[in-house]
Amino acid sequence: MREYKVVVLGSGGVGKSALTVQFVTGSFIEKYDPTIEDFYRKEIEVDSSPSVLEILDTAGTEQFASMRDLYIKNGQGFILVYSLVNQQSFQDIKPMRDQIVRVKRYERVPMVLVGNKVDLEGEREVAAGEDKLIHTTRSSA
Repeated sequence: MREYKVVVLGSGGVGKSALTVQFVTGSFIEKYDPTIEDFYRKEIEVDSSPSVLEILDTAGTEQFASMRDLYIKNGQGFILVYSLVNQQSFQDIKPMRDQIVRVKRYERVPMVLVGNKVDLEGEREVAAGEDKLIHTTRSSA
């Protein structure tokens, strides 16, 4: 059975765990409990073949940022999560993307950018369409 290793990255409090748990179990967790590192497995189908998705939900706090190189080295794909109600969390994405490219030594690493907390539209700090700017950014590595 084929295995895919996905790493979920983003600043603290953006909802990485909530998204991951909802995808894996179908249930939404409301309380915030800072993650150090959680690992999930989910059976999926890719190209009509049974596969296993291994998801590493990482810490968003700066105190665990030194572990990021190891996560990136072992990951095959990345989900970069920011909060629409936190401009700084969006700004934090570019250095994470650049770190992935640097560690992987390849510009075209599979990545998905996720703007979370869309239900809090009235508190939005990241303008609609602003996230498109991240796609045009190129690393100098």
